[in-house]
Amino acid sequence: MKKARPTIALISYGCAKNLVDSEVMLGILSGAGYAFSEDAAAADIIILNTCGFIQPARDEASAAIRDALRFKRTRGPKTVVVAGCYVEKDRQRLAELYPEVDAWLGVKDFDQIGSLLRSEPFHPSNTTFLYSHDTPRVLSTPLGWAYLKISEGCSRACSFCSIPAIKGPYRSRPIESIVDEARALAAQGVRELDIVSQDTTSYGRDLGLKDGLVRLLRALLEVREAEWIRFLYGYPDEVSDALLEIMAEPKICRYLDIPFQHAHPDVLLRMGRGLPGDRALRLVAKIRARLPGAAIRTSLIVGFPGEGRAEFQALLRFVEEARFDHLGVFSYSFESGSPAAPFGDPVKDGVKQRRKDTLMELQAGISHERNRSRLGSRVPVLIEGARSDASRLLIGRGPFQAPEVDGVIEVDARRAGDPAALTGTIQQVEITAADVYDLRGKIIG
Repeated sequence: MKKARPTIALISYGCAKNLVDSEVMLGILSGAGYAFSEDAAAADIIILNTCGFIQPARDEASAAIRDALRFKRTRGPKTVVVAGCYVEKDRQRLAELYPEVDAWLGVKDFDQIGSLLRSEPFHPSNTTFLYSHDTPRVLSTPLGWAYLKISEGCSRACSFCSIPAIKGPYRSRPIESIVDEARALAAQGVRELDIVSQDTTSYGRDLGLKDGLVRLLRALLEVREAEWIRFLYGYPDEVSDALLEIMAEPKICRYLDIPFQHAHPDVLLRMGRGLPGDRALRLVAKIRARLPGAAIRTSLIVGFPGEGRAEFQALLRFVEEARFDHLGVFSYSFESGSPAAPFGDPVKDGVKQRRKDTLMELQAGISHERNRSRLGSRVPVLIEGARSDASRLLIGRGPFQAPEVDGVIEVDARRAGDPAALTGTIQQVEITAADVYDLRGKIIG
């Protein structure tokens, strides 16, 4: 009797960049003959790709490790592998806390996951692993869109961030490699390419390229089957005239994800960030003037050391005036060893939470207002699939909504044919209802 292939459950935590690394590991393991399962309790091998960016992410990873080891004790035998940023940040302490884990894999060696499982010689790298267009990869995102990672690491000096210490300095992939991968993704049915990195607007600087992101976008426009191109996480002070000019191209989503982090100049100075509130508002106005209908998303941090009542009120006024389409608010997480560590963590957790809630309550009203302004409009929508509770209702996104972080559009497809055939396609949808974060509509034409 032929021996069954070992099954692997690979669970990815954290950001979109982590997800791409997980997809690369899936590609390598698929080529090595492993089968996959979504049920960690039933799998022979459990791989956890962790995030180590802030304490809540590390707490989530620790809980996942404990769950995997419980399965190993009660549903074994199993092999448990823990990978990713948390391992890179704190491998020795984790190994002491969880001696039952069979193997540890940091961010420098994702490509050696097959050798690790086969107990073959391991050759540690000195730099964080950065995949190429010819690296195997198995997509795990819904049909129709995929992430396209263009670089690894970060060379910024934001005082609150540990990414440069974990992943090292910024390294760009060559434009040719990115375009080749984009063509391969498009051949698989990907219609929306979502460009990700730790610092997308710095793309190509390490390669000596001027306006590197603009040059990359221009090259990606030649991938005919890709109908939408979106880039995520750009630095506000790098949104240039040349970048806004190319974003006027029809295939590039008029969507900017530009984390301002705060608005008060004193807080920004401590953060190691630029663009205080008045300059940031001028940038927002410039974007909307140059790109009518553009959607702007930002992220903000509350409770950073030095943020008192006056500084927080400045942040509230900034959000009120900017009227962002999408907003994420995070409580400051103290990180020992980060440049901000000497400032301590003087703002109490309860104060951080109240400030976060206040900002999100303000943003809820703004978001609802902006969504209501779309009532009656007709927008292109990428259909991601059917709702689990109603097969004739589909879930999709417009070009003004990024995957996984923004709202969605619930689409009535009762008169539009087979829902399965619509998945992964772009359809014209008339917006008929608006909630705080999500929209509803019907397919037309």
